[in-house]
Amino acid sequence: QVQLVESGGGLVQAGGSLRLSCSASGRTSSNYAMGWFRQAPGKEREFVAAISWSGYRKYYTDSVKGRFTISRDNAKNTVYLQMNNLKPEDTAVYYCAAKLSFDGSYAYTREDDYEYWGQGTQVTVSS
Repeated sequence: QVQLVESGGGLVQAGGSLRLSCSASGRTSSNYAMGWFRQAPGKEREFVAAISWSGYRKYYTDSVKGRFTISRDNAKNTVYLQMNNLKPEDTAVYYCAAKLSFDGSYAYTREDDYEYWGQGTQVTVSS
């Protein structure tokens, strides 16, 4: 079992930045690919970014490319999502997710791929 806890959300003006963190505990000796998803009010949860356990592979949804950066520090069992130039449409609850992975070159973009989820952190961007 892996427990995930997100932090770093908050209220920011458009054009501002936030850095989300996702700390993993439990069976973190195994290798996990990680992802960030978000759910805006009245909408379904959507993929934002993903990273392989090696950090080699990264994927982003088109709307955040060039603004968001996913990274990880395996020594700290933490994954980050640096969000720059935030827009009101980025307002959502952000969730991190983990998937046990045996290939460091794979990252995953589908919700169904992930086995563990955090509780989420609210990000609100005002215009």
